[in-house]
This record gives sequence, structure tokens and C-alpha cells, in this order.
Amino acid sequence: MCLDIDDTLIDFSAAGQRALAALIGRTDMWPLWEHVTDRHVALVVAGELDYASMHLRRTQCFLSELGVAADAEYVAGFECRRKEQLRLSWRLFEDVLPCLDWLRAAGVLLAAVTNASGNHQRTKLADLGLARFFDHVAIAGEVGVAKPDPVMFHSVCATLGCDPSEAAHVGDKLQTDAVGARDAGLEGVWLDRHDVAGEDLPDGVHVIAGLDELPQLLVSEFARIGVPAQR
Repeated sequence: MCLDIDDTLIDFSAAGQRALAALIGRTDMWPLWEHVTDRHVALVVAGELDYASMHLRRTQCFLSELGVAADAEYVAGFECRRKEQLRLSWRLFEDVLPCLDWLRAAGVLLAAVTNASGNHQRTKLADLGLARFFDHVAIAGEVGVAKPDPVMFHSVCATLGCDPSEAAHVGDKLQTDAVGARDAGLEGVWLDRHDVAGEDLPDGVHVIAGLDELPQLLVSEFARIGVPAQR
């Protein structure tokens, strides 16, 4: 079983928005921050930047978009304060620990699969008590590809010792997580926490509203991946 981290296990968007708003004094810039971040993460995955440099360049670019001409010292200070705000704001969704406990009790091998910074994500998993659940943590910048590239999913399956057809991946992004996993031969599960799914769902993609629905989905739909029936 593969699980995305941000906005699947950890309420990343809420924490990120709070941290950013605290620093810039406004709440409407989160979409711009995400857009700038996505552009710079792509450079990391392509091998053109390391994560530490990406964080600084991303922040400088974001501030420039706001009309702030910041020197290197200001950018580094801004990024340091943002990370501290984030660290204080991380929260798990309430359905995470019960789901992970069930999966471990069922003997399911677990991998966390993320396109974000490795050190950053491993620290979050450790600080929030999640590291003990995972047999593997797959980081896009370390693998050299990012979701939805099939190589990302296949590398995780190879590490876990299973065929893609024996695995499922759950994440909050329809295309990046669910469709990407489906196209790589895994079961793709879209975690639609905000109930935005319409009737036009892509073929072969499953939808759950919360991780509390995942055990039943695994037992009823994915018997071939080796999840035992509930007693």
C-alpha cells in the first residue's frame, strides 16, 4: 500500500496557509505559492536543483511576484521563519492513525510516496509519530522522477517486493496520485476529502471521502493484493 503524505496523512494545506499568512499578513496568496512551488519542484526532480537551493529560489521568486525586492539574507530569514511556523502547525487528519493501525495489523507493507523534500518529509513523519508505520519512504528528488511518472510507482513496488498489480496508491490529487497510479498498473485511489468528485470520474479510479473508508475498500475490492478479510 502506497500513501501520499501532504493533504493525505498531514493537513499540509491548512498548515502552509497559516504559516504563509502569518508572515505576509494576507490570506489570498496560497494559490500563487503553490504555483511557484510546483515550478521549482519540477527543477529538483529534473536534477537541476537540490532541495535546499529550491526552497530559497522558490521563496525569492514568490516574494518577487509580490513586489518585494529581497536580498539573500532576507529570503533565508523568511524561509527559516516559514519553516518554524509550519513545524508548529502540523496536524494529522483524525482518520490517519486508525487506518495505519489497521493496515499494519493486517500485515500490509506500507510506503509513503511524496514529491516533496526528503529531509522535510522524514522530519514530519518522525515528529508526528508516523515513521514507525512505513517500510519505505519514496522521495521524488531521490528517485529522479515524480508522481505521476510510472517509474516512481514501479520503484516503490520493486523496493517492497511486489508487482504493481498487487499494490494500491492513495492520494489527494486525482491526476498525480490516483490516475498516475492506475496508469502505472496499481489500483488508484483518490482521497476526496472535500467532496469535489463529480460523475465524470476516470475509469479504473476509486474514490474515498476519508481514510476510514480505506479498509473496507481493500477488503471488498482489492483481495488480490493480499489484504485479509475482516473477522
